Amino acid sequence: MKPLRQADLIPYAEYERQREEFRSRIIALKQRRRISVGPLITLVFENRETLKFQIQEMIRVERIFDPVKVQEELDVYNALLPAGGELSATLLIEITDEARIKHWLDTFMGLDHGQKVAIVAGNERIFGGFEGGHSHETKISAVHFVRFRPTPSMKAAFADLRVPVAITVHHGDYRADAPVSGSMREEWLSDLNQRDEN
Repeated sequence: MKPLRQADLIPYAEYERQREEFRSRIIALKQRRRISVGPLITLVFENRETLKFQIQEMIRVERIFDPVKVQEELDVYNALLPAGGELSATLLIEITDEARIKHWLDTFMGLDHGQKVAIVAGNERIFGGFEGGHSHETKISAVHFVRFRPTPSMKAAFADLRVPVAITVHHGDYRADAPVSGSMREEWLSDLNQRDEN
């Protein structure tokens, strides 16, 4: 997927003017790209538009005007873009019960190691690869970045709505599966059909 450049960003003042319209469009897009897997895990599959929105919001909130600092933000978020033949997602551990946060974060220790999060299409299963640095021996982050590399036959399955597709999270006592909607499958196919450009 083509990396975002400074020229792709909306200038600060102009973004303020069109922010509500842009934001409502991204919210609708993210609904198509968001899936809850059980009560505590959500994945949001990222693309250029979702990441552009996050950069625009970061620039707005932090009032970043220095081109060097803007480029630093671009570099961080471009690293989350899916490469060719890849799907990329932000995985969120969403714990709203304050009293249970430590318990659940402890429970999810090791989620980002080994074969725990998968896409299943028909009889095929691929496991997500997690970006490092979001956990250590005694602590796990509530936000992770995970990548999937579907096989060509899985990609064909995404396009055939007769073939069931699901995301699974199987880690310790947390075992959840969620069927993938047709609209999310369309988004995946759009991502997988894009080519990297520089």
